[in-house]
Amino acid sequence: MTITDATARLAAAADASLRWHPDGPYSLHQTLGTLLRGTGDPSFSVLPNGFWTAFTTPDGPVTLRLSPAADGAVDAQAWGPGSAAGLAGVPRLLGAEDDWSAFDEPAFHATLPRMVRDARRRNPAVRLPSTGRVVDCLVPTILEQKVTVIEARRGYRYLMYRFGSPAPAAGTTAPEGLRLQPTPEQWLRIPSWEWHQAGVGPQRSATVMRALRSAVALERLAALPAAEAAARMQVIPGIGVWTAAEVVQRTHGCPDSIAVGDYHLAAYVGAALTGRRTDDAGMLALLEPWAGQRQRVVRMLGLSGFRKPTFGPRMTIQDHRQH
Repeated sequence: MTITDATARLAAAADASLRWHPDGPYSLHQTLGTLLRGTGDPSFSVLPNGFWTAFTTPDGPVTLRLSPAADGAVDAQAWGPGSAAGLAGVPRLLGAEDDWSAFDEPAFHATLPRMVRDARRRNPAVRLPSTGRVVDCLVPTILEQKVTVIEARRGYRYLMYRFGSPAPAAGTTAPEGLRLQPTPEQWLRIPSWEWHQAGVGPQRSATVMRALRSAVALERLAALPAAEAAARMQVIPGIGVWTAAEVVQRTHGCPDSIAVGDYHLAAYVGAALTGRRTDDAGMLALLEPWAGQRQRVVRMLGLSGFRKPTFGPRMTIQDHRQH
């Protein structure tokens, strides 16, 4: 059986489906790739027959398959009790509400560094996705606070496999091991020794617990403007500017949020735009001329292929399981 035949059978067996037509060039992988917490993220899988993800909606869990269609559209199929709710959010997830017209306006575009202009010209199909799922974005972001990416993703995978649930079944060609994040209630029931076994220190686990005691209020933030949602998130002790920015980049597709306090970002932006490392204040000063579009500028810097020199100390990987 060919991939095309298998895909057709898979689509026919889905509980619900839709086809979304973008209004211009579109790249599924460039758009959704920013949502993955590494290649081993248990809630995502990228296969030849599509981009798979699973999550819980107010109506229940859903397994979602997204794949490019021949006419430039994106096909979506869903399985599980949350199929209708999952499909309703697909256009927003794919970046349907992401508007690059101000960024691409000739007068604004001319003010951008050549590196950014060239990256945009080579990558006209990228969109900023909006998941609309605050808790699903917030928990792994808290796990990434003040530790290396390796540590954070290792702990996240452990907790997902230990306390997450299998995704709704979606046929024989669906990925094995696709999992749903724990619900807020399930996160709150994780005992302290399991957080310790995952390598998550007490400060981060306590922040997760504090945040998820207000999970219903957190999910309502998806309906607010990104700046207001970020500000309200920071009322919770342990959630600062960096965490809120990382969340609204994904939940709202925010074109301006900058992760101040990131271990690498300021130095990267400084090196890309001036050839010299800088701090957070310097980064914000450099990006100020493009206020409102600063996250798009950073996204294009990342797609430009620029790599900053790797001088200086690196963050040490900690293993909290040994203490």
